[in-house]
Amino acid sequence: MNGLAAPAARLRALAPSCGPVRLIAVDGHAGSGKSTFATRLSAALGDAPVLRLDDLATHESFFTWTGRLLEQVIEPLSRGETARYAPYDWVARTFAAPRALEPAPVVLIEGVGAGRRALRPHLARLLWMDLPAAESWARGRRRDGPPLSSFWDGWTQAETEHFSADPSRPDADVLVRQLPVGYAWLERSGPAAESDR
Repeated sequence: MNGLAAPAARLRALAPSCGPVRLIAVDGHAGSGKSTFATRLSAALGDAPVLRLDDLATHESFFTWTGRLLEQVIEPLSRGETARYAPYDWVARTFAAPRALEPAPVVLIEGVGAGRRALRPHLARLLWMDLPAAESWARGRRRDGPPLSSFWDGWTQAETEHFSADPSRPDADVLVRQLPVGYAWLERSGPAAESDR
């Protein structure tokens, strides 16, 4: 299916996974289209809140945000309370003023590592943007241009190490593939999905 209305309806119908919230992770390689997809899925969900993991990562460490996410976001949402997290300012290289995240019926977490092992117990669904690493990274490098080439060199090494230690794709409930227009939404459940994992 190309459109997102029907998948969004299925996500809304899921049982809550984090207090009253249906927490949906959108994971995949950098450059795979996660941000754009999450924005479009949010709109299909009636402007569901989106937490972007770029707001939790820092220059010093791309993937050590688990503790802050659990403490600042997951724990309050699990109690039905408004979460408050401090987003990282990539220009000023410091954390900005806290931002509120309401315990909406559906909340999206988007970014590399959104489906990591420590978060999966709190997720209603794990979506994986199904674009190979090399193709994703090439897209990201084209998007960001030569000035960020050295950043991408460090990032791709860190991402490779992260997914080697804590892969998300094998546990994804849905593979999302970008089409010329829209998205293919491939549910993975039951024995038939095992050969795809």
